[in-house]
Amino acid sequence: MTDLPFSDRTDFDNADRGHIASRTPGIVTNAQGQTVWDGDVFSFLDGECPPSVHPSLWRQSQLCAKQGLYEVAEGIYQVRGLDLSNMTLVEGDKGVIVIDPLISNETAAAALALYREHRGDRPVTGLLYTHSHVDHFGGAGGVLPPGNPEGVPILAPAGFTENAVAENVYAGTAMARRGVYHTGATLPKNPQGMVGTGLGQTASTGTVSLIPPTRDITSTGQEEVIDGVRIVFQITPGTEAPAEMNFHFPGHRALCLAENATHNLHNLLTLRGALVRDARVWARYLDEAIALFADDTDVAFASHHWPTWGREAIVAFLSQQRDLYAYLHDQTLRMLNQGMTGTQIAEQIELPPALERAWHARGYYGSVSHNVKAVYQRYMGWFDGNPAHLWQHPPVEESRRYVDCMGGASKVLALARDYVAQDDLRFAATLLDHVIFADPDNADAKTSLAEVYQRLGQGAECGTWRNFYLTGAMELRQGATATPFVISEGMAAGLTTEQLFDSLAIRVNGPKAWNEHLTIDWAFTDTGDRYRTTLSHGAFTHRKALRDRAGDDTGASLTVTLTQPQLLAVLTGKDAQDAPMEGDTSALDRLMGVLDNPDPAFPIVTP
Repeated sequence: MTDLPFSDRTDFDNADRGHIASRTPGIVTNAQGQTVWDGDVFSFLDGECPPSVHPSLWRQSQLCAKQGLYEVAEGIYQVRGLDLSNMTLVEGDKGVIVIDPLISNETAAAALALYREHRGDRPVTGLLYTHSHVDHFGGAGGVLPPGNPEGVPILAPAGFTENAVAENVYAGTAMARRGVYHTGATLPKNPQGMVGTGLGQTASTGTVSLIPPTRDITSTGQEEVIDGVRIVFQITPGTEAPAEMNFHFPGHRALCLAENATHNLHNLLTLRGALVRDARVWARYLDEAIALFADDTDVAFASHHWPTWGREAIVAFLSQQRDLYAYLHDQTLRMLNQGMTGTQIAEQIELPPALERAWHARGYYGSVSHNVKAVYQRYMGWFDGNPAHLWQHPPVEESRRYVDCMGGASKVLALARDYVAQDDLRFAATLLDHVIFADPDNADAKTSLAEVYQRLGQGAECGTWRNFYLTGAMELRQGATATPFVISEGMAAGLTTEQLFDSLAIRVNGPKAWNEHLTIDWAFTDTGDRYRTTLSHGAFTHRKALRDRAGDDTGASLTVTLTQPQLLAVLTGKDAQDAPMEGDTSALDRLMGVLDNPDPAFPIVTP
């Protein structure tokens, strides 16, 4: 391990600065009394670091576990430690502007209540989403009533809703399963299990909602005044999220950095799944933020972790963050142009010593290893150029052949134990993985691989690597955990009609639908919109109907008259009586017959 400056307590001082009060107990429940957030479970972090946790990750988790209401600057407050992310509150003339309402309605409401307990019962007069990840909008229903009847301004970067849906709905099932590993959701919270993710402790499990923005931020330099508070925006698309923005409060000399500059190396491709992010533009936007705002800023804060105070410290922080992403990008490109693959680059690349020793540049959430592979993937894709890798067998078939070539499962198990004895856990894991894919019922292989994963996890500095390894170990011992995924009503309420149709299209079982040919016209009584959908050759497509276009009102198998919530009932697989519609529904029944179950539960890591 790099000789890190453990005696430097600056981060602890900054994380404690401005503390007003903590929620006691640090537990949030839903309407049924079920716990959706428990920060107190991490109290074990108050102790000394045990051998089962990397000391650097233990330090980071201690910082992330701090909970309560904090003053950031006069009129700006943060609630930290009540979810994976922070809620920031900016006081205006008549009320308070909320920035990033956490993941769940319940935790967002608890955070707002903690603020009001100490700052007065101010109404919410504005809502800002920094970017399109669920931990920054999912609790909107906890700070505003459904439908936003009072028309409170809600600001977000252009493309926010489209990207929020694409990530959290379209690939939601697979991401939900990956997320179990990513956050360590099923692991016990203790020094042998989950100690945090590096970005925060874990994710709340309450009700997720989405209240669509009322105003888009489309350009850098755009200014808005909300409840008397002037805000200057910097759009940063393609950085930590496809739609993201930083913004400055000139009257407070405060800069919100969204999730573009936090106290760790972030992900260029998160292990839970996402689009590959652009390290090149990420670095450029950080540099632009310095140029635009540094001279007028006394405090910089983000949607995770703790603030940084003082111009000199802010510029140093942003400069190092900028150089971190630029270095990973440029050196990966330099080395791939020398003929190296992503895996080879990840093994050989070294950070400059000054960045290696900077606490905020450590790989607690992202890692140098998987970020380098992400840069490679962004430019070169999955294929490394080796013809032998162009048409490999899938894992089970390949593993059976490997095990056969090495003399059978018993021989491979013996070889794996030899590598464990040599402390080559990485190759031992590879060998044992082949045995399990070739023979899923091999108990000895599962036991051995679980032990290897446990050792790899306990030695990991990256919180998400630790969670992946330890969750894999747990499921090898106890069996895979089913991960049901459904679109929550709160999330679905924010979807457009087109996005609802897209969500249906993703569920069409292509082979089952090859021979179905259906055209359905949908008339929505609540919005007045009309759409035509076509199922042909296993593909479900849609377009908005124009009544004056020839052919748009002829040739339909059926016309369905309904409301958008009734379409949602169809999407979520509810019974027909939950979505009463006018007209012959036989064609709709045929469509429903080729859809996959909307609530699948499946393991994707172990066979």
